[in-house]
Amino acid sequence: MNETTPVLNEHNKQEYPPMHTAEHLLNGEMARRYGHGRAFSAHIERKKSKLDYHLPAALNDDELRSLEDYINSIIRENVEVTEEFITQSEAMERFDMSRLPEGASDTVRVVHVGDYDQCLCAGSHVSRTGEIGVFRITSSRWQDGVQRIVFKLG
Repeated sequence: MNETTPVLNEHNKQEYPPMHTAEHLLNGEMARRYGHGRAFSAHIERKKSKLDYHLPAALNDDELRSLEDYINSIIRENVEVTEEFITQSEAMERFDMSRLPEGASDTVRVVHVGDYDQCLCAGSHVSRTGEIGVFRITSSRWQDGVQRIVFKLG
């Protein structure tokens, strides 16, 4: 979890741990603030990433800046990123299991970003949020109930 260079995941797709950890922070805060869950679609890349959320109305510029500021404050806190392993039955009490792949083992991994986010995840992450860099929302759009947020790290 303390790699900051791209690594291959179980599908031989390259992951960039700082961007993947930033995705956790944005997803967690979007779910908390707006109550419509985590992104239903994600494209996470080293240079830029995008997340799509079901929302009833578009986020305005102030809301987007507030998200950006909040995530950067967690990055500056340099909180620890940890993992725990639990059974699927334990996970069912705490998490939405709909995205768990068919045939997954009975033991699943939960990634914690301090007290700010926890979710089931098989990806690679930084060991502390200070390794992420500066989080910037570069664009967003809302159409037909879908809010897309595009972000970069700098």
